[in-house]
Amino acid sequence: MSLVNPHGKDKKLKPLLLTGDELKEELKRAKTLKQIKIASRESGDLIMMGIGGFTPIDGFMGYEDWKDICSDYRMIDGTFWPIPITLSTDEDVKAGDEIALFSDEYNEIMATMKVKDVYKIDKGYECKEVFKTTDQEHPGVKMVMNQAGKNLAGPVKVLSQGTFPNEYKGIYLTPFESRKLFVDKGWKTVAAFQTRNPMHRSHEYLAKIAIETCDGVFVHMLLGKLKPGDIPSDVRQKAIDVLTEKYFVKNTIVIGGYPLDMRYAGPREALLHALFRQNYGCSHLIVGRDHAGVGEYYGPFDAHKIFDEIPKDALETKPLKIDWTFWCHKCDGMASMKTCPHGKEDRILLSGTKLRKMLSEGEAVTDKFSRPEVLDILRKYYEGLTEKVEIKTHKYAEGA
Repeated sequence: MSLVNPHGKDKKLKPLLLTGDELKEELKRAKTLKQIKIASRESGDLIMMGIGGFTPIDGFMGYEDWKDICSDYRMIDGTFWPIPITLSTDEDVKAGDEIALFSDEYNEIMATMKVKDVYKIDKGYECKEVFKTTDQEHPGVKMVMNQAGKNLAGPVKVLSQGTFPNEYKGIYLTPFESRKLFVDKGWKTVAAFQTRNPMHRSHEYLAKIAIETCDGVFVHMLLGKLKPGDIPSDVRQKAIDVLTEKYFVKNTIVIGGYPLDMRYAGPREALLHALFRQNYGCSHLIVGRDHAGVGEYYGPFDAHKIFDEIPKDALETKPLKIDWTFWCHKCDGMASMKTCPHGKEDRILLSGTKLRKMLSEGEAVTDKFSRPEVLDILRKYYEGLTEKVEIKTHKYAEGA
């Protein structure tokens, strides 16, 4: 038995990042091409294509792929894919053009592209299908509705990984690197834990449940753009490092990071998270309450249900579905809705949003909510902020 195969019919990682002389020549040629500015989301998508995280796609998607993914979760060649990966512009570009994609985020040319198609989309339709809402208070909807008027499709040659290899040295991992780490440790079954928050007691509990059934857990931290009020990656990393060092058995955890922006697409994003974790070598994805959600746009376990709605052969990476978890005073420990018979008055219901709000307002936080060492790091971060951060809580606070 070995690690799960990369996604796609070929079952091989398909990195689009050029190296060596080929990279030097393409960089030189890129400077002669018309430059199209790309947004942070598109820069992250390009990097994922470059390192093989988005195997097996070879560039930004065309109209037919866009349409079929929105409606049926599949590209026109039958490849399962849950969220369209698109590039938008208002520049004068036509099919057949060769262009350079310039990122303001990293102040460099990220890729070259052979334009195969230029098309317009129904943004409202994409939002309704992918995010289940057209409310522009939803950060993902706002991102789509504000993107430029037409989409460009075509294969890309990726030239850069942005600042990630240097800025996040030792944390930022490519699928080749994570797979090698897992193999070197002798792991065959690996559960990915998706997080954009510091890990509190509930997250710790989820990871430890996974360790009971898998060889190890890959704590895979988002390094791309978040929404206002979210805790930055360097603070998250410190908090996760101290938690895993003090409260996990050695060699049961690997910590890594990846370059995407959050889309906040809830159930659809859970599928995307499973898809690219398959490329990273993970056999399972931990799916807890309101995975990749925001506000009250999704039910707390919609991300569980969506895995039952897709074909069984869509993904090799399978969900580890775990119920709402919390500290119970009567159980005197962490528990879930499936294991705890007591009432809500005995439970401390945990969420990243609630924790951030309490810390930002200087409230005392019990160690039943988060480990003391983690709280110390987070308190120092909030004490150092020069401006007050407004954090809204909802009936369903957003998930990991």
